[in-house]
Amino acid sequence: MPTIVETIDTYARAWSVTDAATSRRLLDAAWAERGVYADPMSQAEGRDGLAGLIAGFHQQMPGATIVRTSGVDEHHGSFRFTWAVKGADGTVAMEGIDFGELDADGRIRRIVGFFGPAPAA
Repeated sequence: MPTIVETIDTYARAWSVTDAATSRRLLDAAWAERGVYADPMSQAEGRDGLAGLIAGFHQQMPGATIVRTSGVDEHHGSFRFTWAVKGADGTVAMEGIDFGELDADGRIRRIVGFFGPAPAA
């Protein structure tokens, strides 16, 4: 079974490759069949739903990639990490944090993403 870091990095690569078949292969390895994804602008269920969301991301931001920008904090099957969307020119277009859960097979079964820094107190 891959480590949590390997699983998350595989998931991020699925967002970063433009070839749909390659992205799907990466999702098959890292994402639970019925996994649920949510961020402030979208929601997807299952691998097919997430694959469609990723395709839309590439239509909106051609050449963009998503990279993990922190270590992975994990306990009891839950995790969090920060990420950045880098544009085709390498500049950071957006940053955020994802919170998630793993299933019994070590695949991601849920991610809730937030954009930008946490709000001020």
